[in-house]
Amino acid sequence: MKTLWLIVFLLHFNLLFAYQPDSTALYPLSKWERAKLRIDKATSSRAYQMTYIGVPLIAAGLVLQKENKNFRGLRNRYVPRFEHHYDDYLQYLPLAATFGMKLAGVENRNSWGRMVVSDAFSAILMASAVNIIKNTAEVMRPDGSSRNSFPSGHSATAFMSATIFHKEYGTTRSPWYSIGGYSVATATAIGRQLNNRHWLSDVMVGAGIGILSTELGYFFADLIFKDKGILREQLKFGEVSKDTPPSFLGYYLGLAMISGKHACINGVNFYTATGASAGFEGAWFANPYIGVGGRLRISNVPTSITGDYAHAAEEISPGSTDVLSLDAGAYFSYPFSNRWRVGSKLLLGTQYSRGSKITAIYKNEEGINEERNIMEFGEFHSISVGTGISTTYILKRNFSVRFFFDYDFIPTHLAFDLYTSGTKEKHKISKPTHLLVLGSSVNINF
Repeated sequence: MKTLWLIVFLLHFNLLFAYQPDSTALYPLSKWERAKLRIDKATSSRAYQMTYIGVPLIAAGLVLQKENKNFRGLRNRYVPRFEHHYDDYLQYLPLAATFGMKLAGVENRNSWGRMVVSDAFSAILMASAVNIIKNTAEVMRPDGSSRNSFPSGHSATAFMSATIFHKEYGTTRSPWYSIGGYSVATATAIGRQLNNRHWLSDVMVGAGIGILSTELGYFFADLIFKDKGILREQLKFGEVSKDTPPSFLGYYLGLAMISGKHACINGVNFYTATGASAGFEGAWFANPYIGVGGRLRISNVPTSITGDYAHAAEEISPGSTDVLSLDAGAYFSYPFSNRWRVGSKLLLGTQYSRGSKITAIYKNEEGINEERNIMEFGEFHSISVGTGISTTYILKRNFSVRFFFDYDFIPTHLAFDLYTSGTKEKHKISKPTHLLVLGSSVNINF
């Protein structure tokens, strides 16, 4: 929840910082028209354009540091032995594409001199920021190899490269260049986590630094060169409108929770803590109000117990319940301004969990610690019904941020094995499961 409020605050701060009132022009207009003009003017300002992505990324990464282990749990459960170092090379691909296309004669925004100076400023700012923070923060990498995890240099380089590609070709020839560049950068950041080299907060802050460094690098070059060396003007896009169908494809992160505390048997209570959720979601709208789409999501929720077993144990090792969701259905949207939309959905889908177990350390009769299973959950498949509410803010015509609260009803009862005095007893929690996810997503609008 803190993540969402902080991002909203920073977005509004950018708007206020960028706005310079023009009382003569605003005075004759209604309050609603003045508010719309204020927002439109602020979002077209240089300050907003430079910060509207990078600053929220850094802020979200800082807030999500305490959830790092939960998001790493997703990696450890599904790809614990992942070791493919494509990210060592992929980080440079958008920059290589920029220079390669330039050498091939594909006209871009800037001349060679202006582009090289812009890129040099960007690289110096990015490398300086990353290395200073790394040496100051001294955060241990998830694989325990060194204390220079925060922030991710690979992610910073990748998003710097992608932003250079975006500025040189995405803003002047086609937005698909931008989509391609940032997709490569995102794959690099995900690769750093899959390879167990970085925490989620590392790559988010690294991405923000890479984007902000490039924005500042181009800003400084613009001050030096002014209008000299610009070869190609930026593309003109139409205004954001209420009538535009809000079709989107996005990647989101959230905090997940499986409903509450359950009294099981023999004085044992099973409970869950807040976990992590990551996934992709998209929908196609034929008009501004109704669309169809789907969602692929993985949620990881820590589990543990209380009761006599817990009190007698030297140490409890909590379990981790993973739920893989695949859903499809109807999406609804209502535009209450040109840039703000509220939405909902009704989805049918399937849920799958591989099961989990909770263990504990006990002293045996000889006083030696030994590990025992306490509770094991088997895998399950189930249908589910999902819904949710969301609010979306369109930052630019092809880019938006969405804040959501999703709810899934899973009718399957959880079956578990409880170990009592060395024997295994089969039981069920006779309540359906409720999965709640609170989070935000970044979306490409098409």
